[in-house]
Amino acid sequence: MDLANAALLLAAGLAAGTVNAVAGGGSLITFPALLAVGLPPVPANVTNSVSVFPGYGAAVAGSWMDLPRGRLLVTLVPTTIVGALVGAGLLLVTPARAFEVVVPFLVLGATALLAFQDPLRRLVGHPRDVPTRRRGLTIQVVVALASVYGGYFGAAVGVMLVAALALVLDATLARVSAIKNLLSAIIGLTTVAVFALAGPVNWAGVALLAPATLVGGYAGARLVRRLPSKLLKAIIVVFGTTIGLYLLWRALR
Repeated sequence: MDLANAALLLAAGLAAGTVNAVAGGGSLITFPALLAVGLPPVPANVTNSVSVFPGYGAAVAGSWMDLPRGRLLVTLVPTTIVGALVGAGLLLVTPARAFEVVVPFLVLGATALLAFQDPLRRLVGHPRDVPTRRRGLTIQVVVALASVYGGYFGAAVGVMLVAALALVLDATLARVSAIKNLLSAIIGLTTVAVFALAGPVNWAGVALLAPATLVGGYAGARLVRRLPSKLLKAIIVVFGTTIGLYLLWRALR
């Protein structure tokens, strides 16, 4: 790997770590960068999944004070791990083409959920008015589905988690973003374990990307705490729409 390629990966990692902490979708920076330096698609996807994990860990550290205390996170951890294992296993044994066609619509749908959160809440009920058991089951289902997606592909999993959790949790967007960071880190750790054992990881790429995502993730998480909720929502919606349209273009070209 020459100096230009190394510089490209470092810049991509820094940007991706920041974007993942703020809105999600940083993999759409690092994944094309890995392709640009010559990796085939599957090794690039696996290497990308391993590389962005430190950024999620740093984002958790940066948003730790916003995490809720109580049983909610404890109950979500097993669901997240199992979902990520299923997704990572699917990546290793199934062709990606069919999934690539579906992914853009998942991302755009999640973005629409967040954009129209208030009208949807009036339609389905505010989280504080929903029975506790029903709300808990809904949270488990949306986290399980997002975790499967995150283990399989990962790009924009943060957008999906924020959109779904913001609809079913009675919490500020900063708190929802902190939960998203923690769940994303768990998904990342799970896929790292799977791909390190069974995936074609390019460790030179990881060595360049991972430290950069670490710095970017911490900086992005600190930035989120200073952003007004409306501005943060607008940023995530813009990122989600852009990511979804890009993935749709790539799938249909």
